[in-house]
Formats: sequence, C-alpha cells, structure tokens
Amino acid sequence: MSAKATAELSSLPLRGWTFRQGDRSSSEGWLEAGDPPTEVHRDLVRNGKAPDYRQDFNELAVRWIGDETWTYRTTFNRPELEQDEGQEQGQGIKTVLNFQGLDTFASVYLNDELILASDNMFIKHRVHVTLRPENTLEIVFESARLKGLELVKQHPEHRFIVHQTEISRGPVRKAQYHWGWDWGPIIMSCGPTKPITLETYVCRLEELRVIYELSADLKRVHGTIQVQGEGVGDCELYVEVVNSQTGEVEWSTTRLSKSGDQRSLFETPFELRDVQTWWPRGYGSQSLYTVRAVARSGTHILHSTSQTTGFRRVDLVQKPDAHGRSFYFRINHVDVFAGGSCWIPLDNELSRHPDDASSYRDWIRRAAEGNQTMVRVWGGGVYEPDAFYAAADELGVLVWQDFMFACASYPAADPAYLASVEREARQNVRRLRHHPSLVVWAGNNEDYQLVERYGLQYDPDDDQDPQSWLKTDFPARYIYEHLLPQVIATETAGVPYHPSSPFGNGKSTVLKVDPTIGDVHQWNVWHGTMQPYQQLSEMGGRFVSEFGMEAYPHLETLEKCITRQEDRYPGSMAMDFRNKAIGHERRLVSYVAENFRLRRDWEGFAHLSQVMQADAVGCAYRAWRRQWGTREGGQRCGGVLVWQLNDCWPTVSWAVVDYYGVPKPAYYAIKRAMRPVVVGVQRRFRDWTMRPADKLWQRDTSHIDMRGLWEDDVRYDVWVASNGQQEEDKGAMRLTVKFVSVKTGEEVMEAIVKEVPTRLCNGTTEILQDARVETPDKQDNHAPFNPAKADPFVIHATLHDANDQLVSSDCSWPDPIKYLGFADRGVRASYPDKSTAVVTAEKPVKGFVFSEVAQVAPLSDNGFDIMPGETWEVTTASDYPIDQLKWRYVEMDD
Repeated sequence: MSAKATAELSSLPLRGWTFRQGDRSSSEGWLEAGDPPTEVHRDLVRNGKAPDYRQDFNELAVRWIGDETWTYRTTFNRPELEQDEGQEQGQGIKTVLNFQGLDTFASVYLNDELILASDNMFIKHRVHVTLRPENTLEIVFESARLKGLELVKQHPEHRFIVHQTEISRGPVRKAQYHWGWDWGPIIMSCGPTKPITLETYVCRLEELRVIYELSADLKRVHGTIQVQGEGVGDCELYVEVVNSQTGEVEWSTTRLSKSGDQRSLFETPFELRDVQTWWPRGYGSQSLYTVRAVARSGTHILHSTSQTTGFRRVDLVQKPDAHGRSFYFRINHVDVFAGGSCWIPLDNELSRHPDDASSYRDWIRRAAEGNQTMVRVWGGGVYEPDAFYAAADELGVLVWQDFMFACASYPAADPAYLASVEREARQNVRRLRHHPSLVVWAGNNEDYQLVERYGLQYDPDDDQDPQSWLKTDFPARYIYEHLLPQVIATETAGVPYHPSSPFGNGKSTVLKVDPTIGDVHQWNVWHGTMQPYQQLSEMGGRFVSEFGMEAYPHLETLEKCITRQEDRYPGSMAMDFRNKAIGHERRLVSYVAENFRLRRDWEGFAHLSQVMQADAVGCAYRAWRRQWGTREGGQRCGGVLVWQLNDCWPTVSWAVVDYYGVPKPAYYAIKRAMRPVVVGVQRRFRDWTMRPADKLWQRDTSHIDMRGLWEDDVRYDVWVASNGQQEEDKGAMRLTVKFVSVKTGEEVMEAIVKEVPTRLCNGTTEILQDARVETPDKQDNHAPFNPAKADPFVIHATLHDANDQLVSSDCSWPDPIKYLGFADRGVRASYPDKSTAVVTAEKPVKGFVFSEVAQVAPLSDNGFDIMPGETWEVTTASDYPIDQLKWRYVEMDD
C-alpha cells in the first residue's frame, strides 16, 4: 500500500492483515484476517477453524481461543511526501500510527522494534514513527485470562473478589462481560477491535472543547471554546458555531489566543443569544449546534475538526423530603421522570458493530419509539462508540453512563493500575463530554455490595482521607469517591457524578436496599427472596436503576441458535446451557407456574414466559411512574430502568428486545406505560402463594382471604400520570371504569364515569383511591365458598379525550390467572392491508401476542389484553405481510 502525503492531514486505514496462533517466533501458519476492526473469534470462523459460538453448545468449543497468544500482521509502504514551497521532501511532516482500540494485552512491533505495549482495552494510542520504504507491523495479543491470573499472583496484598466470573478479570482493564455473565457467554476475545490508521500531517487539532453556561432564562449561552493542537504554532485557527438545524453560522472568530504556558492550547470566549436549548424527548426539541475548528496556512486548510453539541442545564436533585432524600433529574428547570432501560454491549464480538455502524442508531431509535426517556450504559461493558451517543442526542434519549467497573473489588492501591484507570477515565470523559444526552456519570455497577457481603473496611462517616482508603481491603473507594470525581470536575462541566449504581448513603447496596435514598437495584423479584412480581409496586425506591424478569425470545430467534429439533423443548440441556442465570430453571418455572397453567410445548411455554415478563415489567412501570409527584418534594420515585434493553447473543434473559432486535411483549408494556398521558388501575394484592390452600379459601364474616380473585370486597386505585410541560387545556377527558366478567364478557356492575382535567402536567393525578367494588353478595355468608359459582371480573379503565379518541387504557385482572377459564373468547384478527391488523374479542383475553420475526420492523403494539368492545389496531412499517405472523393468547386452543 502506498499513498501521497501533503501538509494537509491524511489518515489511511491499514489493510491486508493476516493472523496466526502464537507469537512472532514463527513465520508459518498465517491465515487471512479481516481488516480492523476485527478479532480472533471472527477471523477463525472466516477461515473455518472455529464454529459460530452463538449456536448450540459451540461456546464450549471456542473456550480454548481465550487461553492462546495470537499475532496480527500487515505490511505497508511509506507514503510519498510531496514538496511544499521549496522545502526538503517531507520536512516538518509528522507520521503517526493511530491505534483506536486494542483488546487487551498488546505488544506492537514496527519493523521488529517494540513501539507500544498496551494493557487497557479502553485506551487509544498514538505513536510517532519513522518509516522505511517498506514496513511490517505486528501486534501480539496475549491471553487476558492468563495474564489476569499472573497479576493476581503478583499482588498478594490485594484481596481480589469478583462476582459472576473467575478471579482473573479483577486486575484486567478489559470489558468485564467477556468473562461471561448471567446473561452472556464466556468469549475471551482479542484483536484490533478498532481501526488502525497511518496519519501524516504538519498540524493536527486534537481536542475541541466547549465550556459554557446557560443563562437562567435559557436564552443565552456564553463560555469558552478551547482547541488543543499539535504543530499549530504558525497556523491561523478559525472557529465557528453552526446551528445544525438551519446550517447558519451563529458565531465565528479567527482570533484564538494561547492559554497560559500551554503552547498547544488555544482558546476564545464566545456567546450565543436566543439560543435553542436541547431537551429530552417529550419535553421539547433536540436542538443541536456544530462547533468547527479549522487550521489554515494561507488559503490552504491543514486540518479541521468538529463536534456536535447541545446546550442544556442538568441537575441531579437530591434533597431531603417527606420520603427521605430525593433522586431525580432536572433538565432546563423541568423535572423529568426517567423511564427507560439498562444497556449492555450489542455483541460479544464488538467488531461486528464498527463505531459508525447504523445499528447503534437503530437501537436508540427503538428505545425512543418505545417511549423510553433514558438508557443506562452498564459498567461491565464498554464505553460505547460516538454513534451511540450521537443517536441519543438526536432522538432525545438521556444517557446514564457508568465507568467500566462491575461487581468486583479492584486493585486501586497498585500505582500502575491506578494510572491506567485515570488515563482511561480522562480519555473517555473527554470524548463524550460534548453530548447533551449524557446527564450523569456513575462510578461503577454494584461494587459496594462487596463491602457488606465480605465485611470490607469502609467508614463513610468518619474516614475522609482518600490516601488512607488505598491502605484498606477496599482500595477501589479511592477510584469512586476521589479519582473519578476529580476527573469529572476537571474534564466536563455541568454533568453530575454518582459514586455507584446503586448508591445511597454509602451503606445502601443491592443486598440491603434503602428505599429512602439514592438509586436502588431491586432484585428481590427473580433473585433474592423471589417475591411475587405483583408486589413490585411497594418494592421501589427513589430511583430504580435495575429490576427485571426473564422471558424467552420469540421462537424464530431460538431456532437460529438451537439447531437440533430434539433440543427444542423447555428445560432441554441446550436451553439450560444457553440461560446463564443462576437457578434459572427453578426461578422461571416458579414464576410462570404461580401465575399461569404450565405449558410443556416450546411455543406455549415461550409465550407464557413472555406474558409473565410483560405483566411484571408493566406492573412496575405503572406503579413507580404513579409515584412521580406533581410538585417538588412529591417525587417518591424519580425513574425506573429495566434490566435490560438488549442481549449480546441469542439467549433467554431479562432483555425486552432480543439479540436480533425483535421486541418481546415487555417492550410494548413499557411503551404503553410510558405514553405521555396514561391511566393506571391496580387492585389490592393478596399473596395467595404464601397460604395453605385450606386457609386461602376459608371464609367467615370477619375476614375474607380471597381478595384479588372472586371476592366481594375488592379494593382498587385509579390514577392518571403525565409527563412533559404544561399542555393547552382542550377540554376535559373522560375516565371510564368497567367491571367485566371473565366468563361472559358482560359488565357485572354499573360502570364509573368521571371527568379528568386535560391540564395535567408532569405528575400524577389520583382519581380513585382505595375504592371498593360494591358487588351483590350472591352467596350465603355462612355457606362454604364455591369457586364454581363465582364470577371473577377484570377492572378495565379507559381514558378518552374531548374528541372521544382513546388516550390510554389499563386493566387489572384477578390473581392468579391460572385459576381463570378462557373458553370461547371469540378472538378475531382481520387485515385491511398487508401492514395492518385489527384485533377484537367477545370476552376478556389475556396476553395476545403476535410472534414477531427479525424481518419485521417493530410492530406498533403487541402483547396486550383485549376487552369486549375494544379494537386493537396493530401496524408495521415492514414489507413483511403482517397476516403471515402467528398469534396466540393465554389458554388458546392450538
């Protein structure tokens, strides 16, 4: 490869790579590799040397790869350097190899000379080099697992503790999920997972930073624009601020001055009036500005760089109130309920999704179209590519960003480790700081739970000396409460920092949840005490940053990874191997069996698990959103993030959208619960699972143990929740509450109709609280209860606007569903065109689900309950005919 280089910056990707097992000591065994970004697992599959780990038990067949050394190699020619204004050839032109990401222990050799040794996957490297006419570049990747074990032995002074995986990940700065997690496989990959380029230039603009303040009235922005440059001394610097929507230049200057003694840092003050602010989706427009810097020599452009940003104010409000201490986000003076999901990496082979891949935008768009306001980038993965955050900026999705630490005690007392962490943090904060969507940095995921579980030394009240923390058996406190706050304070302005997720007063952890302070991870549903999911409404906190329920994906996804017909049944060895969650066999079946009549067939059990997940997730979102108050001090819950949005391989997990981008019904449950205006109905829950059967049905005049099923003393609540800013009053809305017999589809008592004011704004309006259903007593109070004579009913609430258009609906079923009969539902699905389905039923239907496939764009709705008189219209933007999708509901005859 050869090219001409001029004074203008040139960046050429290095191509033509080969790779081999082992180090540089042999010249044999070379195979063709993909050009970076790539990695060893993908390259072995390309060459027929390894199977696809995503299928069947193949994960076991590729484990050996992670224990080997691998070498990548390419050759290239030195660029031809042009003469410039009589100078000697190449004079003043710099040559740099730019390594944007090496995973992880990488030794880089140029023409047999070691030029770089990297041990941190999250760091970029730039190496100035002198080239020969012909050059050989080799990168040796050592096993991260084996190197991790060596580092553990080298540091006996540290108490290495890791959860989920083996101890070798503790000292290694590599994506922690590569060691496996309870939703992902063990794929210890390595390789050049980001592009490698050869750059030549006279000058290069390295950093472009905008430091600003937004006035209290949100009308004016003023601050400083800084440009960090290399070789910029004799250049003319030009900076402009462009409105990204209109393309108009709103501010510009050619007069940048050097900052103090820093020869390569230039800065200029700037000011914008009548600025358009950036808002989260649903609260305003996502106005963006492009800041561009250009280095010129006369009329010749040597280099230019730009960043797109938005102007907004962010506060993480943590103040004492009637419920303890608040935890919610305030954007541009408006309090925002942050409903959304947690995010894990898209794949175990990250090079499948290059940094500019449209897949990141597709996923953020999917969250936005699901009415999600926030995504949380989890600390066991990676700092995501710019494309991820750019999509969040454009679509108005807030980002909660963890630093990359998860479920471990890290060796912060090691100076080399600490220096690497600081470099990692500064690089990534600098890269991401201009994104208006990024509204909080958190120090880690669940690391403080180790303090309680293992009795580590930690005194948040008395010990305030950071240096002393390094001498304890929990030295990582130094990272989370000293180093990272300093990085945030110096590298980015106006973005809050939170020490951990979860974190309350330093003593509230995953194991011991304090619902009055900080954020919480609520895992006593599924994990822990395995409470009924109907109790989630009373198991929240000031901000629920994790909770979840498992479910199967649609069968098409399972069929892609479970290839043998004999393995396609619930509980097969192949299915159990794919689900990495501890105790999943017992937990998933228990939750399904407690609530539904079990199905043994693959399709039937998959459907029930999906309906159960959607019920659990929907119940939580509705209840916790209800706790979003209408005034300061009333926000009992400031947000809820389901674990998790996505998968990193095809599997059974907590994800609400599977690996191939196909939503589960729970995705739509969140979409409905997070509409701008929603109605919610909830009946009082009685836990039938904790009583002996004879006590459950015992009945006397002083106490009734059957509330929630076929009772004559049903208590329930109805409310309306809204978000966004003040709405125009367009007339009252109409709330209707009906009581519909499950058996007959008829109303068992007179409906309740109430007017609800349209001027609902960013909070909850309680309509009915602890209301009682006054049903006629059709049985003798002194006679034994006879379930055969009972008439269970669904409480169905609808909200219509002044034009009689349906705004929202919700229903509350008697629990458990498995005690109900669903004969003769009278379900009809018609298809006016190939992209539209219309679904109706004569009697109440539970869990109507279209079996979506990867070829179909997400449906407008799915996984819903149907009441008599309702019409559900489901549409898709896909060319795949919607009438080709199968559908089923609970207890449907096959």
